[in-house]
Amino acid sequence: MKTALFDYDLPLSFIAQNPLVPRDSSRLLVLNRATGAIQHRRFRDIVEYLEGGDLLVANNVLAHVSDINDFVRGCALLLKPQGVATFEFPHLMQLIEHKQFDTIYHEHFSYLSFSTVDQIFRENGLAVFDVEELSTHGGSLRVFAQRADTGKNPISENVPKLLAKETVAGMRSGAYYQGFQEQADKVKNDFLAFLLEAKCQGKAVAAYGAAAKGNTLLNYAGVRPDLLPYVVDKNPNKQGKYLPGSRIPIVVEAHLRDKRPDYVVILPWNLKTEIIEQLSYIRDWGGVFVTVIPTMRILK
Repeated sequence: MKTALFDYDLPLSFIAQNPLVPRDSSRLLVLNRATGAIQHRRFRDIVEYLEGGDLLVANNVLAHVSDINDFVRGCALLLKPQGVATFEFPHLMQLIEHKQFDTIYHEHFSYLSFSTVDQIFRENGLAVFDVEELSTHGGSLRVFAQRADTGKNPISENVPKLLAKETVAGMRSGAYYQGFQEQADKVKNDFLAFLLEAKCQGKAVAAYGAAAKGNTLLNYAGVRPDLLPYVVDKNPNKQGKYLPGSRIPIVVEAHLRDKRPDYVVILPWNLKTEIIEQLSYIRDWGGVFVTVIPTMRILK
């Protein structure tokens, strides 16, 4: 499929620069899949298209909204009396305990514990009745919620268990977060020491994955092309460009076979299993994989 097929001219004057006030007066384009008819409505009308048993899903959204209370209130308004909403988001406990500072970047407004989400929901018309711990994004939560006034789902034992787990860990006190800066500094220093030692030994180092978390790590550590000459990425839209800040070139995967580096640093560490499988051929010339978060590991 060619991306050019989706390209069309959109004058800047047609692009909204600021949200409408009130926000729910934004335009809503509705396509009737049965008839093909198109209607122009307002976003406040979206409730007319939701049925009683519909599931409202908001995956990796909570951290991205600037007014989380307003957003949750809106979700409560959307739900029918017996409706259910699920929310997935990275778990702050995993971020702290596994030193995932590279997941902290500009598009996130918040980093959430389960206790905080439970409180926000209770204050804005939702009640949490279940929660699952997931491995995605280095450790996430999937929270199940219903309207506080009409929901009838029983509260799972998972809810008090996780609340207690966070309390025991001390997540409600400032002491829990002390030392995080020092841990991040150690990760940075260990990474730089590895790159410098490899260069002194005449070893070639490459990286895989032009991901946001990789940019955070590389810029925090001050890594430039003299220590890491290129990053491989499978996405053709990134190839031929540069990582922001570090100005490290992004190249096609064939570059690995041509250059045969001694080390390949996996920047999106949450995808390391599939990346190692995809690039397993580097072992043919003795290449090894490296991960940096939560600690430096050479995966022989």
